[in-house]
Amino acid sequence: MRFEFDGDRYTTASSHQKQWGAKLIAELGLKGDERVLDLGCGDGVLTAQLGQRLPQGSVLGIDASRGMIQTARTHACSNVSFELMDINDLHFTCEFDVVFSNATLHWVKDHRRLLVNVYRALRADGVLRFDFAGDGNCRHFIRVVQEVMRQDAFAASFRQFDWPWYMPDVREYRSLLSRTPFRDARVWVEDADQYFPSAEAMIGWIEQPSIIPFLQHLDEQDGRRFRDRAVESMLERTRQADGRYWETFRRINVFARK
Repeated sequence: MRFEFDGDRYTTASSHQKQWGAKLIAELGLKGDERVLDLGCGDGVLTAQLGQRLPQGSVLGIDASRGMIQTARTHACSNVSFELMDINDLHFTCEFDVVFSNATLHWVKDHRRLLVNVYRALRADGVLRFDFAGDGNCRHFIRVVQEVMRQDAFAASFRQFDWPWYMPDVREYRSLLSRTPFRDARVWVEDADQYFPSAEAMIGWIEQPSIIPFLQHLDEQDGRRFRDRAVESMLERTRQADGRYWETFRRINVFARK
């Protein structure tokens, strides 16, 4: 199932995702002439940062959300472009030196297919570099939404609900990657727990993008009620003594070469 997001609101609510992505970009060691594919480019901010490091190269950002791509295209320039495309539909063959993805691929359920498509998209000696959510990510939020989903007011709406995320542990992903033709493969986990400075910051992250898959199963009135109950519970459970709010973030990092 595809989800629709508000790119402008995501920009204001994704500072920690941007921090992770900037770190990944700095570690790529780009020479400046590569062709790069950014999977799940979101609002395009990180795609534009990649473009700045590619004076003789270029980067293409793809995302399945029209709202994200609309915002991302404000960053388009001579060597930075964007395309509305589901990651599951990758069709490229030997076009990219680097396939990059930050804080996106937990939204992709079939990583066997993903890795096949990325391998095909890379040129010889090309590199994949991923960061996405792993086992133990967002423990508070997941517990909260599961509890609210089971409440009498909402349970019927979620009987056929398909859980939106794939968050493997590091051993599972190492095993998956080992069954591909990639070489020099490394998979490691990183703890990246976050303190949100205010209730507003926590609510912004909940609303874009975390709660979107659940609201799409509800009408407008029930969606507001679901959102309010989830937000209230999250703020209650994650508030710290200093007034900040805390959530667990576990990142699966992947590097491999074709």
